[in-house]
Amino acid sequence: MVKGECAEQYSASSLLRKKTRSQDGIKIAKRRDDSGRLSVCSKLCYAIGGAPYQITGSALGFFLQIYLLDVAQLDPFYASIILFVGRAWDAVTDPTVGFLVSRSRWTRCGRMMPWILISTPFAVLTYFLIWYVPPVEQWKVLWYLIFYCLFQSLQTCFHVPYSALTMFISVDQKERDSATAYRMTVEVLGTVVGTAIQGQIVGGAIAPCLPGDLDVLDNSNTTLLGSDVNISHISLDETKRAYLIASAVICVIYVLCAAVLFLGVREQEECGRLKTEPMSFFEGMRMVMGYGPYVKLVMGFLFTSLAFMLLEGNFALFISYTMGFRNDFQNILLVIMLSGTLSIPFWQWFLTRFGKKTAVYIGITWAVPFMILIVCIESSLIVAYVVSVAAGVSVAAAFLLPWSMLPDVVDDFKVKNPDSSGHEAIFYSFYVFFTKFASGISLGISTLSLEAVDIQDLPHR
Repeated sequence: MVKGECAEQYSASSLLRKKTRSQDGIKIAKRRDDSGRLSVCSKLCYAIGGAPYQITGSALGFFLQIYLLDVAQLDPFYASIILFVGRAWDAVTDPTVGFLVSRSRWTRCGRMMPWILISTPFAVLTYFLIWYVPPVEQWKVLWYLIFYCLFQSLQTCFHVPYSALTMFISVDQKERDSATAYRMTVEVLGTVVGTAIQGQIVGGAIAPCLPGDLDVLDNSNTTLLGSDVNISHISLDETKRAYLIASAVICVIYVLCAAVLFLGVREQEECGRLKTEPMSFFEGMRMVMGYGPYVKLVMGFLFTSLAFMLLEGNFALFISYTMGFRNDFQNILLVIMLSGTLSIPFWQWFLTRFGKKTAVYIGITWAVPFMILIVCIESSLIVAYVVSVAAGVSVAAAFLLPWSMLPDVVDDFKVKNPDSSGHEAIFYSFYVFFTKFASGISLGISTLSLEAVDIQDLPHR
């Protein structure tokens, strides 16, 4: 929609209001009704823009912890510090970026698109450097901490404007819900792609788990020591190379998705709403936290997000060490994501047919018995795959429903506060902030528990 189209449509319809039954009047009315509709191509281009966040997020969520322990060979305490600080920093940057976006001016590309375009090349560079092992041993911890935090900041500059873009692709709520379903399908598929790329490329070159594996060799005879250490170093080098190749592939996909989003989606400026003066950061915080429906939505999905983030961060270790499927864990993760991708259309139909609240109650609780089952059962690869399929159905609901309900809350705020506009990015950024910060704390605590247990004593089946 070009600028001024909204005013032109309303003026044209008012001039022809006496000819509503004429052929021209029918065409005008139909055009006005279809003005908020989005083509399938536009929805797909918008949805593809969400893939980079999930591809990189799944690769980092599932593999960064095991990468820091196995390949970078960091102490579990330092690995937990990197993960915790990175997650916490990521959460803090969300409201900051949301505030800055809300104060941005409209350009020829829109207000959200410039943030997406400028952040992309820098985010790609920092992501690649996360998966590089620096040659200087004493700088490893600082290296990963700096580049992990930098990437999280740049990724936020992409994700917050992209999330708020939902409010500017159409004025029709049904079209936004449909576009959100497309987006969630592609995002779950993006998680599949990230898991598949990282898992399949790295899975063929798995290094010895810990430096402690080499310590055992110190008690062996000299002949065996020289042979095994040489093989160990070769395997570790291959694993490092595999991680770099996987990150390079993901970086290319990141850039392509950003290009498709920019070329295929037109950001629409609001018509008929007065411009409001920019508010300060703390005024924006009071506005968001003082709006009851928004607070209820955030609190309702806060613990759900925590549960799934904890699952994502620790599932690889659970499958590898507790269940003993070290060579199959990437395939099990892939099954979960594929099941979630195929379930998105079902949940979109379900929420349209029975309502969003009913979908939330059924979709989220569906995962509980299966999560209990996979912990309680004996190690069985077949059962693990069956549980993974069932869990994927609930993952799909957790992906779709929060982002489908958030535009409803923002619309409700606009209706009740007609004199306040341009604050969509603040609502979206604070929503992401609460989920990320809490999940970072929980993930840090769960990772620190490895220090107490001593990961070297975990069973290797």
